[in-house]
Amino acid sequence: MNINELLRYDTSVNTTGCCPKFDPAGWDDQALHLRDKPFVRAGTRSVMYVPQDMGEVFARVFRHIEQAGASGEDGVLVMSRDLSPTNAEHLFAVSKPVPEEQMTTLSGDFVTKVFEGPYERIGQWRDELAQRVRAHHAVPGDVYFFYTTCPKCAQAYGRNYVVGIAALEPGA
Repeated sequence: MNINELLRYDTSVNTTGCCPKFDPAGWDDQALHLRDKPFVRAGTRSVMYVPQDMGEVFARVFRHIEQAGASGEDGVLVMSRDLSPTNAEHLFAVSKPVPEEQMTTLSGDFVTKVFEGPYERIGQWRDELAQRVRAHHAVPGDVYFFYTTCPKCAQAYGRNYVVGIAALEPGA
């Protein structure tokens, strides 16, 4: 893939009126090469890793991204990671700065892996993703997850896809 090119997220099927139905085709074992790629950075509160204010935070950030005309051509990519049992970080890919939101950039090479199942498997998925990184002769760096649908939409569609995104650090 080209520098800062994201994977295509087809949002055309949306029978819930909330989250589009995720098609995992083309998302597994893909490489992302980011160089100063702009992202909105937002935090959420959790209780023992269970998000408490994710809906409000995501609604605010998506509203500001839309108002700024900063949605990327490839669709939505939100990379999330737990910083502690009480805090999580979410990076929303954008095409330009978004007023009223904290901006950051991300650089590095990443590999993806598509998972399907309940969120409780995150620990297992993190281990599988680390194996995938080592198969690329690298050391696992930061690990993010793209939760492709909210729990209600995952139930409506009958599948809960989560995309793991791990940084490839040289050295293995």
